[in-house]
Amino acid sequence: MREDFFRFLAQTTNEPVALEFRLADGCWLEGADGQKYLDFISGISVSNLGHRPNFILDAVKNQVDTYAHLNVYGEYILSPQVELAKRLASVLPPSLSKVYFVNSGAEAVEGAMKLAKRHTRRYKIVSFKNAYHGSTQGALSLMGNETFKRHFRPLIPNIYHIEMNNYDDLSIIDKYTAAVFMEPIMGEAGIIPAEVDFIKAIRDRCTQVGALLALDEIQTGMGRTGTMFAFEQYDVVPDILLLAKALGGGYPLGAFISSPEIMNSLTYDPPLGHITTFGGHPVSCAAGLASLDYLICSKIFQEIPEKEDFFITKLLNAIPNLNIRHKGFLIGIELESSHFVKKVIKGAINDGLIVDWYMFSPQTIRVAPPLIISYDELDLAAEILIKQLKSIL
Repeated sequence: MREDFFRFLAQTTNEPVALEFRLADGCWLEGADGQKYLDFISGISVSNLGHRPNFILDAVKNQVDTYAHLNVYGEYILSPQVELAKRLASVLPPSLSKVYFVNSGAEAVEGAMKLAKRHTRRYKIVSFKNAYHGSTQGALSLMGNETFKRHFRPLIPNIYHIEMNNYDDLSIIDKYTAAVFMEPIMGEAGIIPAEVDFIKAIRDRCTQVGALLALDEIQTGMGRTGTMFAFEQYDVVPDILLLAKALGGGYPLGAFISSPEIMNSLTYDPPLGHITTFGGHPVSCAAGLASLDYLICSKIFQEIPEKEDFFITKLLNAIPNLNIRHKGFLIGIELESSHFVKKVIKGAINDGLIVDWYMFSPQTIRVAPPLIISYDELDLAAEILIKQLKSIL
């Protein structure tokens, strides 16, 4: 299988981890050789509720027994789509009640960019330095890291990048700005949260000049930061909300969400202003509905701050000078160099723990465990990380 992996599958790096798994269950992965690994990145924040929870499996099986793909999104009334959109609206502010389902986070970004331009009739979009919104052409244009985009130019023009938490840059948001795209917690930058006053200032500036605020909660949404959505902790409401990753309960699903007035802009002049064939696939929506219902009923995300504190405290008690940035279960452990990070990742994998790194901060270890992780599993992961960190510090 390994030989065929390299022979037939396109690679994204010259050094893929190339682990082969035969089973995933809860917070654990089982390798083809029988070795077990604690998944401490949740498939990059996708498997918030762990792997293969029974309630999601049941929902998927029930939907497969009924129907899968029928027609392009928006043409037929498909109950999984309608029920998931209704349930999302029930946990969001009233102004965020119209849902457009897509396949992925990048597609949610692409659709939201079109929506902002269409609704405002403006051409300028503001994003952030070291922001990550996906790898398609539009999302790549928003990306704030030149290393990852320079070889793909020309990209979409009139994209302006400002610094997170830099109030002097607010003047760049002006009457020509269609939207500001912003991560409340910058992920691939190595976990950089927006200051509460700064995100409020962004909100106020957008309102003042008539620009839309699009919050990218593709990674922070669905409970990962201790509330259902991170923006709840900032006391702001975006004009457009972007979701994906954990939204589908382990299945491919994304969404951009706005008000009926704004979203209606895509229905005329021209009609079919944005279309997708597989967006909101019924099986993915059934899984997403089961996942969201579990989050609503269990409120498991409310346990995250205490679990976060338990894990961080254990690391700092063992290594007091460790540089850790965190917001809920989005955690970055910054080391001296990417060389040390690679050594820790490799050593942790050998000890049965999966951690990773951040694209724009390769000197930072990525930690993002499933929300369902137990204290015993957090303790085990901390012990492995402490062992590996002490070996290189």
